[in-house]
Amino acid sequence: MNRLAFVVLIVALTCLTPGRECHTAAAKPNILFVVADDLGWKDVGWHGSRHKTPHLDRLVREGLELNYHYVQPVCTPTRTALMSGRVPSRFGPQAQAPSNLRAMPLGTPTLASALREVGYFTAMSGKWHLGARPEWGPNQYGFMRSHGTLTGAADPWTHGYRRGPYEQTWHRDGHRLDEDGNATELVARQAVAWIREQREPWFVYVPFHAVHIPVDAPDEFKRLYDGEKFHDDAAKDDAARRFAAFVSQLDAKVGQLIATLDETGQRDNTLVIFTSDNGGLLRGGNAYVSSVKPTPVLSSNEPLRGQKAELYEGGIRVPALVNWPGKLAPRKINAPMHVCDWFPTLAALLDWKPASDLKWDGQNMWPVLTGAAEPTPRTIYIPYRNQSAFRDGDWKLIERRTKNGVKHELFDLTADPYEKSNLAASQADRVAGMAARLTETRKYDREQLPEDLRELPE
Repeated sequence: MNRLAFVVLIVALTCLTPGRECHTAAAKPNILFVVADDLGWKDVGWHGSRHKTPHLDRLVREGLELNYHYVQPVCTPTRTALMSGRVPSRFGPQAQAPSNLRAMPLGTPTLASALREVGYFTAMSGKWHLGARPEWGPNQYGFMRSHGTLTGAADPWTHGYRRGPYEQTWHRDGHRLDEDGNATELVARQAVAWIREQREPWFVYVPFHAVHIPVDAPDEFKRLYDGEKFHDDAAKDDAARRFAAFVSQLDAKVGQLIATLDETGQRDNTLVIFTSDNGGLLRGGNAYVSSVKPTPVLSSNEPLRGQKAELYEGGIRVPALVNWPGKLAPRKINAPMHVCDWFPTLAALLDWKPASDLKWDGQNMWPVLTGAAEPTPRTIYIPYRNQSAFRDGDWKLIERRTKNGVKHELFDLTADPYEKSNLAASQADRVAGMAARLTETRKYDREQLPEDLRELPE
């Protein structure tokens, strides 16, 4: 018997062994896309945090570290950009800020619907936040299965949102679901089940609620920090300990997902992508249906300037990685990326072509990720309400439009990565040129709320 025939026979016998799961390499990779909520730049071990994140640290060590991965400064806009490949302002003001209104028109082609067209099983477990009504849920935008909340944050234990019409949106496939247990554990458990059950290829999107307020985690993760002191102030020390435990729980659940890939023989044929949806929040109360204590100490974006809901780097540049064993060699990628790049990147990888021009703001970054091509000069546009960040090469312009006029800040990110020196006054010509290009880019934005959303509660 020749060597090839022997190998084929062994694989076949292994697959026939009772109780043994067997997955052969598919033509298309599985895609596991994990999004953390409000995870700051220095909340992960590979950026020097005290938080214990061994699983994420290993993924970045053995994969691609995306050193300049940009997102929107808050949650709904980032998720809109990820799903559509476009910056959220193209859809209207409801997509530019945290909202329970429908972010994108029904029928909008999404990353999920594209993957479904090329034969993928598509599923999401976690936080949707692109429309809090079932008729606006994930199953209407290309996901075959869905689980979690339709709204934004959720209490870790009750799964409740804020008081009002969207207080309870925990669901399965758009149908209200009462499910006991910790939200982070439940989100991971459902994702694990799909990974075990589904035939390749699959796309499993896991947007965790962790580490967004309300901040709490099971005791086993708090015990990881026994004996450690974060602050002299007791309330701040307690908040910092709860937050550290929450980060470690998130990391452990990512580890559980990876372990499931190993156990089922799917690891080598699975592309893993991880990012946060925006920069970390430095402190916060608790406006949710929850008995969890406020958190006077939360995240850290050091040494970056700013935080969530700001256009400084600390609000829009986040920890991110890509890992695919044997396909992507470990290294650090310094080419700027934006979350809206993922739709065109994965579409190109899988040879999916839209029926019409989708006017993507993102671009295919796969040649850069593989090392097959050097990055080309580009601009990145990040709108947020009446503000915009506009990166052109190493230069970054922040424009704020107020009743009293337009104000600009300009930073050279190579010389001044922590945005300490505003050069707008001394670089007036550069500001004028970048502002003109920003105005040109912004002309494709939708300024008004879609008519059918104007009378609905947000």
